[in-house]
Amino acid sequence: MDSSTRPSTEETPRWVKAIHVAVVVLLAGGALWYWLTKGPSINPMSDPGAAEAMALVQTHPAKQAPTILQAVNERVKGMKERGQGVRLGEWRVEKDGDRPDRYLVKTFIREQGFKDWFEREYLWRVDLKRKRIEPLSMPAEDLMALSDLPANPLVPPPTP
Repeated sequence: MDSSTRPSTEETPRWVKAIHVAVVVLLAGGALWYWLTKGPSINPMSDPGAAEAMALVQTHPAKQAPTILQAVNERVKGMKERGQGVRLGEWRVEKDGDRPDRYLVKTFIREQGFKDWFEREYLWRVDLKRKRIEPLSMPAEDLMALSDLPANPLVPPPTP
């Protein structure tokens, strides 16, 4: 048997093992750092307030559907049926400032235009103390039932 076909009986050098350990430690440390410092998005399952805020928005009555969630899903379904490219983003919840009872709930719909894709962001502010939902974007306001919208300060109230 010549030396080229003989199995190696030498162990892996120590410096190679040290590099492997260093790479694993760096990856684990980087993952831990990312987890600790990631953005303000909240997992609704880990925060009862965030879960309640998302539920308040998704189950709130909509203008053309029983709930906002159904209205968003019907809008996406209608676009797909017309052959338009569309993608519904995930629902996200974030804290709104330092107040523990206020959250921002958002999602987006990415739509295919004539040349490019564009996004419509649906954004609501939820005040859990008052159980109040306020649309912060035009698409979100478009979904809300008219009776639930706050008064527009630029439009005078109707005269009797």
